[in-house]
Amino acid sequence: MAVGLILEFKGATLDQYDKVLELMDLGGETPPGGLFHWVTPTDDGFRATDVWVDRATFDKFAEERIGPLSAEAGITSPPEITEFPVHNHLPA
Repeated sequence: MAVGLILEFKGATLDQYDKVLELMDLGGETPPGGLFHWVTPTDDGFRATDVWVDRATFDKFAEERIGPLSAEAGITSPPEITEFPVHNHLPA
């Protein structure tokens, strides 16, 4: 079942987020298993909102890519993650 995730990166900057994306080299696409992604600034960092095919696929990508590349970009704290089930999503 698809899962929605809100990741709150407190203390991080949009410049650091942009660096992570550059390091991921995804060519403007979501990674395999990622269905939707958007980011917005917050008062104390930034928020990423994602939809993934399932939590296990996200967790694997987070462990292998998001975590290490975030650290490389200077993001020192892991995000606070809120998870919710996705009832339906409509692809573009």
